[in-house]
Amino acid sequence: METTRQRIADALREEPRTASDLAATLSLPTPTVYEHLEHVSRSVTDESGSEERDGGADEEFLVAPPTCRECGFDGFDDPVNEPSRCPECKSERIAEPAFVIR
Repeated sequence: METTRQRIADALREEPRTASDLAATLSLPTPTVYEHLEHVSRSVTDESGSEERDGGADEEFLVAPPTCRECGFDGFDDPVNEPSRCPECKSERIAEPAFVIR
């Protein structure tokens, strides 16, 4: 039986997903998905580093950062988090970050 983090990693290997997509697919609260994503990102980075040294295939945890739908700002401090408002224009219309493992 797969753990929740393994299921998240498998879903991210298929296609880019947002935390809300993953929450709906896995029947989890969105904040819980963000917690798991932080761990998944670390484990993918750690595994790819050790695999590179061993000559195996490497993977990357990629994040399309959250983007303000009003002004287009995408320079948020923590891309593995959903900000509540844009620091530039103060809009609350923020597109969620998307995640993928390649």
